[in-house]
Amino acid sequence: MVSRIEIAPGVYFWREKFNRAAQEKLLQDVLALEKQAPFYRPVMPGNGKPFSVEETNFGALGWVSDKSGYRYQPRHPVTDKPWPAIPPTLTDLWNETADGPEAECCLVNLYRAGARMGLHQDKDEKALGSPVVSVSLGDDAIFRIGGAARRGPTKSLKLATGDVVMFGGPARLAYHGIDRILPGTSTLVPGGGRLNLTLRRVT
Repeated sequence: MVSRIEIAPGVYFWREKFNRAAQEKLLQDVLALEKQAPFYRPVMPGNGKPFSVEETNFGALGWVSDKSGYRYQPRHPVTDKPWPAIPPTLTDLWNETADGPEAECCLVNLYRAGARMGLHQDKDEKALGSPVVSVSLGDDAIFRIGGAARRGPTKSLKLATGDVVMFGGPARLAYHGIDRILPGTSTLVPGGGRLNLTLRRVT
């Protein structure tokens, strides 16, 4: 039984919640579903600058970003096909850790060497009473999380493969991001890099 650690009010952390065998099984699930919903590179609203990460989604709704803005939609923006269902391993994780209705979206971010994610809030969901649950697979990453004010104090945490983070309640609108990836720290992801699987309730 992996113990839960409270990092800050509303922010919880499980070190290696998934062991190596479970990581490999989850990775195979993700790679199989990615054939149905391939990774693509979103762009920033307005200026159209490409993200440094590639993305796809699983579940009834997927989070997308393009020149017109951020939103959730039921179809892949490139293939126009419905997103595949969230793998059972992740729905089980959600049911174990999150108290509330089922997850509707699993946003999958692929970080290769040099990719990062600036500080941001997850606020495009109507269901702000439900937490965000995040799984790391692959290379280590430096995760940063603060409060609801962009310029407030932050804490940094090294996330390794198999780790899980959840934030909700007073931390649901906390600014957070990935400062950098530490290449070569894991052999899990083919070609190197990190997969981040983020479960959310949307409606």
